[in-house]
Amino acid sequence: ISCRNCLQSLLSSMKQACEILTRDPDGGAARIPYETFSFLYSYLASIDGEISETEINAFLEEVKEQADKHHGMVLIRHF
Repeated sequence: ISCRNCLQSLLSSMKQACEILTRDPDGGAARIPYETFSFLYSYLASIDGEISETEINAFLEEVKEQADKHHGMVLIRHF
């Protein structure tokens, strides 16, 4: 089971990445393409080392389901 603080730190980093990489105006939804989100999340989670590949894949599957409803874009509220 992954460390809760590690996961919170990773999700905080992902929120910041969305805010930096989005093309939405300031204060917008901070959407980014699922492919970008998936790449960054997988990379950061693997560096962390506390989150199993199974947990990474399960999380990304949940996020993808939401992104598919928004034309392949991930919103911060999806995670």
